[in-house]
Amino acid sequence: MLPPLPLLEPKGTAWHPHRGFETVTYLIDGEFEHQDSSGGGGRISNGDTQWMTAGSGLLHIEAPPEQLVVSGGLFHGFQLWVNLPARKKWSAPRYQDIRGGNVRLLSSHDGEALIRVIAGEVADHHGPGVTHTPITMLHLTIGPGARVALPWRADFNALAYVLNGSGGVGAERRPLRTGQLAVYGEGDVLQITADRVQEGRSQHMDVLLLGGLPIREPLVWYGPFLMNTKAEVVQAVEDFQAGRLGRIPAARA
Repeated sequence: MLPPLPLLEPKGTAWHPHRGFETVTYLIDGEFEHQDSSGGGGRISNGDTQWMTAGSGLLHIEAPPEQLVVSGGLFHGFQLWVNLPARKKWSAPRYQDIRGGNVRLLSSHDGEALIRVIAGEVADHHGPGVTHTPITMLHLTIGPGARVALPWRADFNALAYVLNGSGGVGAERRPLRTGQLAVYGEGDVLQITADRVQEGRSQHMDVLLLGGLPIREPLVWYGPFLMNTKAEVVQAVEDFQAGRLGRIPAARA
């Protein structure tokens, strides 16, 4: 997995190809639209997630709605690129529209933290996202001074990215603040503690928690293609140029 990309201004992309991985777009505020050549697409808003499996290849476009751009409105979210193992890179494209109202909501024992389970599972509670490999994706909102300890698969890796606020990770409470990423070591419990005094924008600490079973395969990346060998990347480029990754659908009315 790659660190999330904050989206703070009304920007989008033109039609472009993907092969060999998945894009996961999680929108916290605002609106965002997606369309792809396999028929997937829609509009997401606060708390929604679009999980697009490019697999063997497709074309897609993503952008904020026109009225948001015209009005100068802002939106806040991120997009992850999730690698697929070699055996899954040639899967048929798939699109999942995960609404914020459908994610699994949990709270800590003291009620000081809210946990949104978007994909995977934590403490036997499963999120709605369907993944090709074992992955867990959580959004934690932690009250000032509160501590969260989550059970975690020992064979998973784990990343914590701070969306807002400050606090500490691990038993040592190593400091972490907005825009920083922590990589956990081995263990079966993840700990995050919010500082008692938070920045002025929010009284809470928000953390994106990600993890999964390591793939441990060679990786060759070129633009929108994430493959295992250089030859496969070259093939992806040639397939795109030859129009074999899909056709741009007619404009929607």
